This record gives sequence, structure tokens and C-alpha cells, in this order.
Amino acid sequence: MINIMPELTPVFTAYEALVAEADAVFARVGEMHPDCVTCKPGCSDCCHAMFDLSLVEAMYLNARFIEKYDFGPERSRILENAGSVDRKLTRMKRDYFRELRDAKGSEDAMEHIMEEAAKARIRCPLLDSNDQCVLYDYRPITCRLYGIPTAIGGKGHVCGQSNFAAGASYPTVHLDKIQERLDRLSVEIRDRVQSRFKELHEVFVPVSMALLTNYDDAYLGIGPAPKES
Repeated sequence: MINIMPELTPVFTAYEALVAEADAVFARVGEMHPDCVTCKPGCSDCCHAMFDLSLVEAMYLNARFIEKYDFGPERSRILENAGSVDRKLTRMKRDYFRELRDAKGSEDAMEHIMEEAAKARIRCPLLDSNDQCVLYDYRPITCRLYGIPTAIGGKGHVCGQSNFAAGASYPTVHLDKIQERLDRLSVEIRDRVQSRFKELHEVFVPVSMALLTNYDDAYLGIGPAPKES
């Protein structure tokens, strides 16, 4: 059983319902276009994409990780990989920030950064030696929808390994709408734990940091702020 604060059970139940919706959409598109969806065991293209998780996704993944790997060499291996990945991501994001700062926040610089981030290949720390996800049943929604057409901010995306033809019309998942629902669940977490951090729900982290983070009272801002010594 997933180990979470009792007051957050309704939030994670709602999140699991959203996950089930995403899976149903993927299955439906796969049934409509079986020759286009090429996802199969061992294909890990989406497992090298660079993306961040909302608070609700990060906390859920963290809880499931602890549930499955509370101790032992496999846990240590995964956390070591997560640390290595997170350091690499930190360096990349620092470089992106400097580029944007030097360009005084220009739209061209932002577009270039987004293109570079989309092309970046970062191996997920949850992949094992056979390119299988060790938390496959609990993977984030982005991972679940990667193999079918999606759109965010009005821009479409398809997996490069799929057979969806450029310019053709297909059912498309609008990730903005899913993100809005994830954001609402993250706000609910903040409110249910009565966090003193009013912007807690705005914290997004990569999978690596979600695994490394201790989502305790101090992180969540539960209770009064510690007094300065």
C-alpha cells in the first residue's frame, strides 16, 4: 500500500483516475491507428526525453519508489543514477538560463532553448540494463502518451519512432488541458497539508529530483517556520 499522508489519499486517488483516462486515450488511438503506434517492450525513446513533473506527479512517483525500493542495492543503484542525471540536468538548465539572460529574454533565444531541450537525450534513472522501466506501472502521464500525437501551446509532437505521417490529421491529446488538471491537484496538496509555502504547487522537478527528494514536513512547509538560531 502506498505510504502517504491520509489527508492526501483523495488527491492521489484523483491522480490515478487521470492516469487511467490517459491510458484509455492511448489505447483508443492505438486501436484506431494500429500501424502508427509502434510502442513495444524495449523501446525507450521516450525514456530519454527532458521534462519536468508537477508536484502531484513527483510526490506520487516518489511514494511508489519508496514502496518498491525501501532499501537494498537496487535502490542505491537507482538513486546513484538519479544523482548523476540531476547534476547533468542542473548544468544544462544553468546554461539555458545564461543564454536567455545574455539574450535579454528574447523570443528567439527562448525558442532556441526550447528546441535544444526537445532534442536533449537524458537517460531516465528508472531504466534498467534491459531498457525496461522499473516503475512502469506508475510512470508519469507524459511517458504514457508519448507514442501518440500530442500538442502543447499549439505545437504538435509525435514520437520519431512512430508511423504517424506529417501533415495528416489524427486524434491529438492536448497536454495543456491535462496539465491544468495536474496543477489543480497540486494546489489541493498545498491546501490539504496547510503549507506555509503559497507557491509550493508551482515547483516542477525532473524524475531524477522526484526520486531524490524527501517530501517531509520541512519540504512541504507544514507547521511553523523554524526559528533562526
